[in-house]
Amino acid sequence: MSISVFDLFKIGLGPSSSHTVGPMRAAFDFVAELKAHDLMARVARVEVQLFGSLSATGLGHGTDRAVIMGLMGERPDYIDPSVISPRLEALRESRRLKLDGQRVIFFDWSRDMQLLDECLPHHPNALRLTAHGRQGELYRNTYYSVGGGFVIDERQAESGKFDSDTTALPHDFNSAAELMALCRRHGLRISQLMMENEKAWQSEVAVREGLQMIWQAMQACVKKGLEAEGVLPGGLNVRRRARSLHQRLLSMEDDRSMIASTFSAMDWVNVFALAVNEENAAGGRMVTAPTNGAAGIIPAVLHYYMQFQPGAGECDLVDFLLTAGAVGILCKKNASISGAEVGCQGEVGSACAMAAAGLAEVMGGSVAQVENAAEIGLEHNLGLTCDRVGGLVQVPCIERNAIASVKAINAAQMALRGDGEHFISLDKVIRTMRDTGADMQAKYKETSRGGLAVNAIEC
Repeated sequence: MSISVFDLFKIGLGPSSSHTVGPMRAAFDFVAELKAHDLMARVARVEVQLFGSLSATGLGHGTDRAVIMGLMGERPDYIDPSVISPRLEALRESRRLKLDGQRVIFFDWSRDMQLLDECLPHHPNALRLTAHGRQGELYRNTYYSVGGGFVIDERQAESGKFDSDTTALPHDFNSAAELMALCRRHGLRISQLMMENEKAWQSEVAVREGLQMIWQAMQACVKKGLEAEGVLPGGLNVRRRARSLHQRLLSMEDDRSMIASTFSAMDWVNVFALAVNEENAAGGRMVTAPTNGAAGIIPAVLHYYMQFQPGAGECDLVDFLLTAGAVGILCKKNASISGAEVGCQGEVGSACAMAAAGLAEVMGGSVAQVENAAEIGLEHNLGLTCDRVGGLVQVPCIERNAIASVKAINAAQMALRGDGEHFISLDKVIRTMRDTGADMQAKYKETSRGGLAVNAIEC
């Protein structure tokens, strides 16, 4: 299985990579399959069935809306979020859906959008799409949104091939131990080794340009989040805080005391993370990093470095994202980045480890120190549950990203103050995350049936 850094960092929209981005991609792929089988002209209606976590929290994540937009021919990386609501309102009124933006079919929301209290065998995030003609069923496929916007279909799931990319990489690795050994053998930093691997897909110039686009999208998300105010959608009445906190930071008098400087640094990291996750919660444009629920951590730490490190430039952001990507690849290969599969330790924990590694890399850390930074970041998120209140990516998700961003910086700092030697390896922590996720009860894994999701409700 070959995973690119661009598989982990994808421009999309909120509020969830597994519940919004993935289902939209699945529906888009379904339409492409209908066209490939020359069935479009015969389709009279399409039936949507959501299972498991997609059913339990799908409405709060906009899964139903995302699937409809995918059927209309929209992709999460290109869609303008502002067109979604008016087009869905028009569909509800007319009950006419333009499949692939062209063929008009009948769609009865109450009949054709089904939320089922059932789990399918391969993954908690499952949806089934069925195209019907006038004489009966024409075609169906089942899809699994396996975290971070990754999608596989029934055939891939049954074969155990959760990723179909078999690109040969010059420095393929399946563990942190292998990664470090390759770096030492070839005299490469982690970011350099990752660049050599990325060049198996495209040129170095294209890789750098692509990562610059990712960074620009992250910056745009932060900027928009710092400008917006009001209450987030969904019914919890969660008020945006990033704008007011940012204004206070800009108006603060210069205070040279040690504690004031420390507080100010944390405030800036917090405001960057809050801006991203509030924008994500509002369904805005953002970057999956490696998921939407944890999308604020890497941008917050990278913004912190780029804004306050003298001389920071394009080479730094590329090295940061490449190194973060290496850790994300290890988490995905050996455990999971899906909250529905292993809880929030797989989302926020992985992102924290990725950000810590990226920061340690650009601060000049050795290969061993970078691995140590990632290990510290992930170790102290082990056991973190995914218990979103109301099924929304708001409480505790928004604050959790801010806390994990500061934690990532501290992890990098601790690693850089050491020599890279440490007691628990990153590989062992990733394995522990996998095992802990397997033991975790389903109600704590993105179903909103346990934890804060239940206790926060006032009776």
